[in-house]
Amino acid sequence: MDKSSEPKPKVTVIIANLGTPDEATVPAVRKFLKQFLSDTRVIEIPKFLWQIILNLFILPFRPKRVAHAYASIWSADSPMREILAEQVDGLRQQLIKKYHDFDLKIVPAMTYGNPGIAQVLQNLKADQQDHVLLLPLFPQYSATSTAPLYDAFAKWSLEQRNLPGLTIIKDYYQHPLYIQALANSIIEYQQKHGVAEKLLMSFHGIPLPYADKGDPYPERCRVTAQKVAEKLNLADDQWAISFQSRFGKQEWVKPYTDQLLKEWAAQGVKSVQILSPAFSADCLETLEELAIQNEEFFKQAGGQEYAYIPALNSRTDHIELLQALVEPHLHALKNTLKSSTHDTEDASHVAS
Repeated sequence: MDKSSEPKPKVTVIIANLGTPDEATVPAVRKFLKQFLSDTRVIEIPKFLWQIILNLFILPFRPKRVAHAYASIWSADSPMREILAEQVDGLRQQLIKKYHDFDLKIVPAMTYGNPGIAQVLQNLKADQQDHVLLLPLFPQYSATSTAPLYDAFAKWSLEQRNLPGLTIIKDYYQHPLYIQALANSIIEYQQKHGVAEKLLMSFHGIPLPYADKGDPYPERCRVTAQKVAEKLNLADDQWAISFQSRFGKQEWVKPYTDQLLKEWAAQGVKSVQILSPAFSADCLETLEELAIQNEEFFKQAGGQEYAYIPALNSRTDHIELLQALVEPHLHALKNTLKSSTHDTEDASHVAS
């Protein structure tokens, strides 16, 4: 049989981020928040009690404020969705030309909102895949962010008879190319704008009880921050780590970003540069909360200069990192998928 006519193994790489509303409107934000905040991975309060709180006290009021915040950062679409499309396109350009032995697809997905992971998986059912590789764009694993994607695959798999192979890249919090890309982004920013007195690496927070129960996220964040500081040769008094985006009244992992900024300003720190290594793409929490709200906190407390260093987004070194995360798995599949495809063909020839 002519090799050029042999069927190519079908492989799909899914690049997934958390999610975003379809529009910067109150109804769209309400729909998004309902889906997001109904996930028991995100909110561990007993479901019956939480649904009362969510539907009576949060969804009637919070969407208006959040929609206004989204409107302040919205362009033609949500920044996160636009950046995800750029990341997928950049990775596709690098991989398709190298893995022509596969019928290879690289597609975007969101845990919440669109393109939703459930629909992306259903699309694969219509085009039977030999292998699916999932790369969650959460550098530090958490049960509140990465695990819901595992859940989506588990739910989908229950409905499938002929399951594809599955690879999930758990996280990459200390991958050398990730640390280098973060360091590069800081160095390049400081070459243009100068160096501040303090560099603050602020990560999305999680409730302290989640960490106490075994969620490894806070420790992974600390490892990331320490490695970036070491890569930049920073002294201990030049940088710090903090956690942002508290929600509700329970205690979260500390130190809190807003409180630390106020403390620094009160202590006489005049300039701060801040970034959030937990985010692979700029979104509401970086562009509005970190870049705007926290600047106000810092300056109202006496600080003078405050700057946000953008997320890695679709930087070349970020795409190279994503490529490095995916390629070893694709390389390993080259022989195994080709072998299994030929075995199936040989069996069909014997049967006929």
